[in-house]
Amino acid sequence: MSDRRLQVFHTVAGVLSFTKAAEILNMTQPAVTFQVRQLEEDFNTRLFDRSHNKISLTRAGELVLGYANQIVDLYGEMHESVKAMTGNNAGLITLGASTTIAEYMLPGLLGDFRKQFPEIMVHLKVANTDAIVAMVEDNTIELGVVEGEVNNQLLRVEDCLVDELVVISGTEHRFNELSAIKAQELVDQPFIYREDGSGTRSVITQYLKEQGIEESQLNKVFELGSTEAIKGAVEAGMGVSIVSAATLSKELSLGTLATVQLDPPIRRQLYFVRQRQKFRTHLMEELFQFAQTYCEARSRGKDTANPLV
Repeated sequence: MSDRRLQVFHTVAGVLSFTKAAEILNMTQPAVTFQVRQLEEDFNTRLFDRSHNKISLTRAGELVLGYANQIVDLYGEMHESVKAMTGNNAGLITLGASTTIAEYMLPGLLGDFRKQFPEIMVHLKVANTDAIVAMVEDNTIELGVVEGEVNNQLLRVEDCLVDELVVISGTEHRFNELSAIKAQELVDQPFIYREDGSGTRSVITQYLKEQGIEESQLNKVFELGSTEAIKGAVEAGMGVSIVSAATLSKELSLGTLATVQLDPPIRRQLYFVRQRQKFRTHLMEELFQFAQTYCEARSRGKDTANPLV
């Protein structure tokens, strides 16, 4: 975009932070502040209120943001329309996903996508939800699929699938005799948690709060960075945990783990995350539309409580 000041303003307005915008744009914070002040001088009015260590848009800033959104969208549409007209469909898409989704949902989706679009290569980055959102923000990846809720005005966040989480334990654990348990019954158990920043952990923490249990009340014996590591620890008798039901096909068929549902159950929405510009890239749009159709078909054809398997 030719007017760098407008791009910088648009980013700051999206995250309401000069520091965060500087990270996304790979600029220093003074440079970001300078660009915004230049734009304010051009308009002869303040676009942000800066008080109490927080910033917010002024009425003029809200007006400028509305036009900036349209300009950014039109610029992206123009760029990709030219590429589509010239038939430039071959290329590389960089996709990101949080760990559970990457390991248990995406292999089937990407396999089907590859059959339909053999000329398009997909590079997959795997990280926790917070890291994937940050990669989408700074354009390291073009499309993210995550487990946790995302609040960011720069990004489009759209529903993907619904997933259910269940308690897992060793096959000799007393939970195996029960059809369901209350969250309170987890408090006196050695509990194996996902790492901080994990979408799964965020969902579990929120669920426990709704049931009147603080995270500090859990007897946390480990914090592990993947579902596979957690399942291994539970199989070894080190404690119990909560994981996606979609990740347990192998263990349940082999009889190495047991599951019990929570009452009430934990269900979470999985989300697509992308830059808010509708026409970010033509290739990304191909993948996004394919992924949406794939998820809709899976939701219709499978048990919505366990749609990934």
